[in-house]
Amino acid sequence: MHEEISNKKKNLPPPPVEKEMSFWDHLEELRGHLFRSLAAIMVFAIAAFIGKKYVFDYVILAPKDADFITNRLLCKAGDLLSIDALCIGRLNLSMQNINMSGQFMTHMYVSLIAGLIIAAPYVIWELWRFIMPALKPNEKRYSGGAVFVSSALFLLGVLFAYYLIVPLTINFLGTYQVSQSVPNQIHLNSYISTVVSVTLAVGIVFELPILVYFLTKVGILTPTFMQKNRKIMFVIVLVLSAIITPPDVFSQILVCIPLIGLYELSIKISEKVHKQREAEMAG
Repeated sequence: MHEEISNKKKNLPPPPVEKEMSFWDHLEELRGHLFRSLAAIMVFAIAAFIGKKYVFDYVILAPKDADFITNRLLCKAGDLLSIDALCIGRLNLSMQNINMSGQFMTHMYVSLIAGLIIAAPYVIWELWRFIMPALKPNEKRYSGGAVFVSSALFLLGVLFAYYLIVPLTINFLGTYQVSQSVPNQIHLNSYISTVVSVTLAVGIVFELPILVYFLTKVGILTPTFMQKNRKIMFVIVLVLSAIITPPDVFSQILVCIPLIGLYELSIKISEKVHKQREAEMAG
């Protein structure tokens, strides 16, 4: 009101009133964000396709080699603990391709996955830009940090899976034999799908604190509920660890530890957000 009177005295037009967007306007806006996200994914996918030797020899296929950093550390741990199964360098893991177009299609698939992982922070930022107009001023101030945290958690989960879970998975599943007379000839597609599924699954699971933040923000989840059902959640974590890891206790424990830590962190986040929500409702 004061701004309008001031503008009249200065012979200035009143500030424009923001027009509420229709459903089709929102759809058009979403299409723009999706297009830019897909464009970013394709750019990085093309770069990964061109850098075939680096992507496959030094990234995708590296965890199966004895000189991979995790395998060297596991081998040393196996020597100290007298557990030969931990040392992948003493095992012969061979791979093969039996489809005419198998290697080319695998090249395309891996390039797209690499583009998705590398472009993930930008895709999350585009999603935030789409949601941002609907947020309140104080919510916008905190949501920028949520974009950074969600991107960091996803990439952290991907790295955790790649450097720890994937080598253990390859070591166990790739060398398990029902009989010495049945050697393992690992299919290329089987290897790639295992690496990709485990890596993406752990990366998505690491987004738990962000999910808890938004569920608490809208009032669906409370810290009291999370604390009361902590034991049930631990059982769920064990089941989830068994799903995304090979069927051995050692790797399941390695996955359970960070997941339990993320759950405890999520409780703290939920407590803070719940207090803020109650203060806003009381005000």
